[in-house]
Order: sequence, then C-alpha cells, then structure tokens
Amino acid sequence: MLTPDPKYPELRRRRFRPIPVRMLVPNVITLLAICAGLTAIRLSIEGRMELAVAAIVFAAVLDGVDGRVARMIKGQSKFGAELDSLADFVNFGVAPGLMLYFWQLQELNNGGWIAAMVFAIAGGLRLARFNASIDDPNKPAFAANYFTGVPAPAGAILAMLPFYLAFLGVSKPPAMLTAAYTLLIAFLMVSRLPVFSGKTVRMRVPPEMVLPVFVSVVFFVALLIGYPWHILSIGSVLYLASLPWGWKTYRDHERNAAAVAAAQQPAAADAAAPSAPAATFSPASEDTEDDRPARLN
Repeated sequence: MLTPDPKYPELRRRRFRPIPVRMLVPNVITLLAICAGLTAIRLSIEGRMELAVAAIVFAAVLDGVDGRVARMIKGQSKFGAELDSLADFVNFGVAPGLMLYFWQLQELNNGGWIAAMVFAIAGGLRLARFNASIDDPNKPAFAANYFTGVPAPAGAILAMLPFYLAFLGVSKPPAMLTAAYTLLIAFLMVSRLPVFSGKTVRMRVPPEMVLPVFVSVVFFVALLIGYPWHILSIGSVLYLASLPWGWKTYRDHERNAAAVAAAQQPAAADAAAPSAPAATFSPASEDTEDDRPARLN
C-alpha cells in the first residue's frame, strides 16, 4: 500500500464527505419507480396486463413526486437528474413498448416489433432533447409554461389507451390500428408541438376553499381506485383533445411577444439616433457689427 508523501498533500487520499439523507430520499423514490417499470415488463410477459398497466401508472405517480420532493427538501443533485432520465426511459419508453408488443403487436411480427421499438426510441429522444434544452438562453419567458412535444410519462399513459378500453370490455382493435396509434403517440413525443405544462402557474387556495379542495382530491383518488380504467380512458381522451388548445395559446403568446418587440424597435431606434449637431457659428447680426469699436471694423 502506498504511503502518501507529506511533501505533496494534494496526493493524499481524498475523503468523501457524508451525504445528507435529504439527498438520498428523491433517489430512493426514483429507484422505486424503476422497480415498478421493470416489474411491469415481467407482468406483461406473464400475461397479467392489468397489474402491468397499474405498475406503469404507479411509476408515473412516483415520477411526478420525486422532483417535487427534491425541491421541497432541497435534495436536488446532478446524479438524481441523470437517474431520473434513466428511469423515465425505462418506465415510459421501453416498458410500454414491450407491453404493447406482448399484448397485440406481436401479431404483426416484424412490423409490430418495429412499432414498439420506435416508441421506445422516441421516448429516449424526447428525454435527451428535454435535458439538452433545459438551459436554453434563447427560450422566451412564456415558453417555460410549455413542453416541447408530449412528455414521456404522458406519452406512456396515452399509449396504453387500448389497454384501458379492452379492460372496459371493448373489443380489441385490429393490430394494425394499435400499431398506427402507437406510432402516432411516438410522433407526438418527438414533435415540436407546444404542450401546456402549467409548471410556472402558481395557484393559491383561499382559506375557505381548503376543505373543499381536500374533499375533491379524496373524491378523485377514490374514483381512480374504484374505476381506474374509466378515469384513465377519459383522461387520455381529454388530454389528446387539449393538444390543439395548447398549440393555440402558445401561438398567441408568440404573436403578442412579436408585437411588443416590433413596438419597441422604433423607440429604440429613435433613442439610438444621433441628435442634429448644434450650429457652431451663427452669423453676426448688423446691430452687433455696428456696436463694435471702429478699429475692429
């Protein structure tokens, strides 16, 4: 074992500082989400599709919780951000694609596998683009309230709409239609479509509305537990129907920003224009010339 030389203190063994527990809590939640996604793949192989879909929904809930918990307890870290991206790719890209393939897309042989693979790759590309554009300095202020393309968790929930309908007793659609729908959701994830996120909307509940809000949340959770496939089906259809509204509001913000910028340009040009130089010499008036001494005339 090498002994560090006291003459070179920089060569001494580096000691790692203890990591606070608050830094570990969000990562534990993310790891639980990965476990749920991997378990969904196993359940789909075994043919237990209802439990597999429930595992993906549970992973989506954990994905929405871990980031908020990290910000609440100040436990953000670069390691946690990278782990979260890996979890999203597994849970909302690979797992739903394999579930759809094992459920119906395998009837199309290579075509079904291509659809499942494209969906998984689209989820990975969507996450990579999101990570690359987080610190974009050219992004307008209003764009912080929008996603670029359907986010990966929402894409996974939307892609499983054929599952929800089948669990409700609707006859299974043709495999070709399921493949086309899967490719459509994959396209929406990698598209440039602005999707309203509401991340910057700060809502405060009046004191007299606190109890009604609690009751509403409990009522919604009870409905989700009692009628999960109805709620997920309705929610998926409403989300798809809201995409044109998100695009329209984004365009309205763009037009307003362009109008404001166009109105500010003339004012800035006037302020930057040099003022007319003042006359340095002015012609002397006759009265002034007459008042001069005779020796100067």
